[in-house]
Order: sequence, then C-alpha cells, then structure tokens
Amino acid sequence: MVKAALWSCLLFCLTVFTVQAQQTDSLQRILNQRRTDSIRRADSVKIDTNMLNSYRIAPRANSLPLHRRPLQIVPENIPVTLLDYKVSYWRKYAVIGFNFNQSVFSDNWSGGGVNALAIGGNVDYRVEYNKAPLNYASELILQYGQSRNAGQELRKTTDRIFWDNKVATQLSKSWFFFGSLNFQSQFARGYQYFDTGSGEAQPPVLVSRFMSPGYITESIGFEYKPTKYFDLRLGTGTARQTFVLDTTIYHNLPGNYGVEPGHTFKNELAFQVVALFDKDIATNLHLNTRYQLFIPYGRSLENIDHRLDLTLAAKVNRFVQVTITGTGIYDKDTSGKLQGNENLNFGVLYKFP
Repeated sequence: MVKAALWSCLLFCLTVFTVQAQQTDSLQRILNQRRTDSIRRADSVKIDTNMLNSYRIAPRANSLPLHRRPLQIVPENIPVTLLDYKVSYWRKYAVIGFNFNQSVFSDNWSGGGVNALAIGGNVDYRVEYNKAPLNYASELILQYGQSRNAGQELRKTTDRIFWDNKVATQLSKSWFFFGSLNFQSQFARGYQYFDTGSGEAQPPVLVSRFMSPGYITESIGFEYKPTKYFDLRLGTGTARQTFVLDTTIYHNLPGNYGVEPGHTFKNELAFQVVALFDKDIATNLHLNTRYQLFIPYGRSLENIDHRLDLTLAAKVNRFVQVTITGTGIYDKDTSGKLQGNENLNFGVLYKFP
C-alpha cells in the first residue's frame, strides 16, 4: 500500500510540473506576439508633417542692411621695366682646321714604301644678317695643303680661295629676289707633272697661279629657299669675268682658260643655277654640297660649265674630325674631259664662337 501511494504522489507532481511548463510557454508566446504587433503598429503610424512644420521657429531677419555694389572692371597701367637686352640680327662663326699625315719606313722594310709627309689647313668664315625682309650672307673659304714624298719636291694637294656674297629680299614665304658677287682663285703656283716611265725626271710645267685663273661672277635673279638647309638660286642675269694675269701660261696650256692668248680678261653673259645643301644627315655626320651650272649665252651646249663641290665631315669628338672633300669640274675651256679630285683628311677642327 505504501509503495503504491508513493508512485501516485510522484506521478501527480510530474503532471503538475508539466502543466505549469506548458502554461509558461504559452504565456511567453503570447507576450512575444503582442510585442511584435505593437512594433508593427508603431511603424505604420501616419505623421502629419504640416503639423510638425507649424512648430518650427524661423530665424530672424538680418537687422543690418546689406549693400551690394555692382562689379566694375577698370583698366590699370602696370609699369614694365625694360630689360637690358639687345636684339642682334647678325650671326657669325668661323671654323679652323688643320690636318697632318706622315708615313715613315725603316731602311730594311721588306714591304717596300716611301717616306711621305702631308699637311693641310682650311678656314671657313661665315657672316649672316637676317631682318625680314632683308637677308645678307657672306662666306669665305680658304684651303691649302702640300705633300712631300722622299726623293720629290713639295707638291700641292689642295689650293682654293672662295668668297661668296649674297643680298636678298623676301617676296613670299620661300621666294626671294637676290643679287650676288662671287670670287674664286688660288694661292700658289700649280704645276703639271709628267711620268715618262723611264725613270728620267721631267721638269714640272706651270699651269696656274694666283689670278691665273681668277673668276669674278655677278648675278641677279630669284632664289628658292623652302628650308634652312636647301637653297636654289636662278641667276637670270649673270656676268662672269675670267682673269689670266700670267700671259705665259698659254704656252703650257693652249686653252688658256678661255682667254685669248695675249689677253688677261674675258667677259661672258650667262644663265646660272646654284644649288646648296648643308645639313646634318646623321649623328655627328655633316654633308655640305654646292653645285654650279653656268650656261653662257650665244655659245653651243658643249660650252656649258658644271662644278660640284662636296664635303662630308664626321666628328670624332669636339676637336677631332674626319673629312672627305671632292670636286668635279667640266669646263671645255680648261679640258675636254671631266676633272675631279678627292681628299681624305684626319685632323683637328675648332669652331667658334
């Protein structure tokens, strides 16, 4: 009996505890549901914004008057201090070069050869004046060189005097009207040497000297200069005077440079074309060319004169330069064949300023 009473009491307590737990869970769910419903109702409440605006306090107006002035732009003269600069329309430069070449062999040199010594020098001076529309340019070129081989006397390798002057006025962007004066000759006597092949020495023959020949050329016409490095002159009115002051040269040179034997002067009227190209064609490589075409009036086409001067210079450093110069001439009054010379020089070159 007692055992049955205990089990009945324990079962009753578990039943009561289970019922209370279920009631607590139900109450908690009801509270959570009410809280959720309250939040939803609060989010859905409509607010009257007009009523809220009626409670706003507007700021007071500024009691001080505000004066607004119209914007005015007044020109003012600003004093400018003059700079102490002078504009120069002149450009001057000079190039001086000197080259030296030597070959020396010992007495027992089995490869053969001959001792030789060659020296030469050149001066190039240029002056330019540019103030639109006027342009003036003057260029003076002096070249002289000699060589000597063992067993021979001194011989010229190069000898030239060249002076060119030009005044031009601009007509358009690339065209000018110009007038020019040109002088060409040489410094020292020039000889022609003969080799008979028999080993016998033949005396040299005098064929040129200063002002024998000498040329003075005056020209007027039109100049086309599209760039700084190219220049084309068309001398529609050109006169050239040829001088041979040594009247004995015709004995050795029958042509006498076109001057009649016994005379020292000859004048010709002609149409002349001069083309100049002066530009750096690569790094440290400069090319200078001058081509001259002389067409005398009243003479046949075979008497047209051509002259081409070319200088190719390669700079090694500031002072050392390798230069190749060449000249080609066709002048029937001097020779019926094309004449040419070439020089390769390695020497010192200085340009200033």
